[in-house]
Amino acid sequence: MSRIGKLPIAVPAGVTITIDPDTITVTGSKGTLSQFTMPGVTVAQEGDQIVVTRENDEPKNRAKHGLMRALVANMVTGVSTGFTKQLEINGVGFRVALAGNQLKMNLGFSHEVVYTLPQGITAKVEGNVITIEGHDKQQVGQTAAEIRALKKPEPYKGKGIKYVGERIIRKSGKSGKDK
Repeated sequence: MSRIGKLPIAVPAGVTITIDPDTITVTGSKGTLSQFTMPGVTVAQEGDQIVVTRENDEPKNRAKHGLMRALVANMVTGVSTGFTKQLEINGVGFRVALAGNQLKMNLGFSHEVVYTLPQGITAKVEGNVITIEGHDKQQVGQTAAEIRALKKPEPYKGKGIKYVGERIIRKSGKSGKDK
């Protein structure tokens, strides 16, 4: 039995779940998310909990079991509390400003880089830290990854955009010895 898949999902107050034969829709204070159900996996609501079960122990159904439970749990968490990712900008002259739903960044290029936030994602800028917020975990992570890809941190001075808490392994310079 899947260690993740067998755990029930607690449904907090204010979250409503609609289970159809082919889709699951979760609605809460932060928004609405829907996910298709996978064949071989059954999702049922029992009181204030959601239980995910599988039809048999075939390897494909075993793989889908834990995945489906994790997707539903992420939807419940997203519509009730939401998800955040934080990015940090390091570098001399590197700046970021929020204008509406666009991030305007000076990243050492000859031009200003403008990133338009997708619908459902909000951002806050405090100094050199960008906080990405939203109710869809996949979309929050994808947006943070796209912003980081604009100027990845380089290993010599650590300049660029990195996740808060990310460790950049540094290299020594030309001389070959540590400085």
